[in-house]
Amino acid sequence: MTIAESLIAFSIAAGLLTLTPGLDTALMLRTAAVEGPKRAAATGAGILTGCLVWGAAVAIGLGALLTASEMAFTLLKWAGAAYLVWMGAGMILKPRRTYDPVPASRPPGGSPYPLRAGEVGGFNRGLMTNLLNPKVGVFYVSFLPQFVPDGVAAGPWMFGLAGLHAAMGAVWFVVLVAATLPLAGLLHRPGVVTWLDRITGGVLIGFAVKLALARR
Repeated sequence: MTIAESLIAFSIAAGLLTLTPGLDTALMLRTAAVEGPKRAAATGAGILTGCLVWGAAVAIGLGALLTASEMAFTLLKWAGAAYLVWMGAGMILKPRRTYDPVPASRPPGGSPYPLRAGEVGGFNRGLMTNLLNPKVGVFYVSFLPQFVPDGVAAGPWMFGLAGLHAAMGAVWFVVLVAATLPLAGLLHRPGVVTWLDRITGGVLIGFAVKLALARR
């Protein structure tokens, strides 16, 4: 496989996977619709950072641990499932009542920090959702090596492919956020945000169940 063939094949496969609806898409849509584009951007940055962390782990060989060790996979799997249940239950039991794209924690006169507290929370949410999903690590372990060209150092190349995947994800997230902007007027109606939170909470719990039942 040449470098050009590798990039073309990987771009097609990763592009299709990026467009496939999953946990990241559900989380981004809900965050953009209920908490606004800035918080969604922070959440997306967290998700993409998680992809790069997994890519780096695979590049240096740590990701193979999840494939080789049943215990490591199981522990991370249950931690991820518990985190999703915690997030989902919080949205169901304590849903937002109104559309508030600007976090209430914003200090008067603005914040001197690059990211406000709410945006940092969004980043952490996206990051932890990705890092606590061992299926991402196992996927990268089994997926990335297939696209290493002949005569190319495997580690740096696989990390570069993870970066390309993250770039595709960033473009897709921009599309998702833009798609929610016309819904802003609808979200001001009483009860809409509440039910959106509850529906998203149910989706997250569903993903938690799916993750808990996953096998290596």
